[in-house]
Amino acid sequence: MPKLDEYDLKILRVLQQDGRITKLKLAEAVNLSPSPTWERLRKLEEAGIITGYSARLDVRKIAPITTVMVEVVLKRHQREDFEHFESAIQKMPEVVECMATGGGLDYMMRVVTTDVDSYQRFMDRLLESDIGIDRYFSYIVTKPVKKSAGPSLDALLEKLS
Repeated sequence: MPKLDEYDLKILRVLQQDGRITKLKLAEAVNLSPSPTWERLRKLEEAGIITGYSARLDVRKIAPITTVMVEVVLKRHQREDFEHFESAIQKMPEVVECMATGGGLDYMMRVVTTDVDSYQRFMDRLLESDIGIDRYFSYIVTKPVKKSAGPSLDALLEKLS
């Protein structure tokens, strides 16, 4: 893990709040001149600390959506089984997030479709594709309560101190 100084952390905090900020405004916000700010930004990107920039959309204002949290347990638990499942999931646009978990489940997925019927058709296709699913449990999201771009950098760093 690269060593980050106070200016690197300031840059990350500002970008976490406003990824569209101009380079000049970013330099002003972190109290550095533009050239060193740009160089630090480039290094943070090259180190993989900044992985990209995107817009947060409220897709519900464009089209109806149904979000379903899905717990997945695989039939077998060999390395090849996990790799096969993960490779298949990467190709499915309905799966917007998938995390491998420890404990009684193998994966937790966030699936977004237009409605419950399309979700069930998606799951039927998933099961027919034979990617190793033994069983799954679905939880329809009734309303979003909290969503953030990521964990608070300040809260994480405070715990390290």
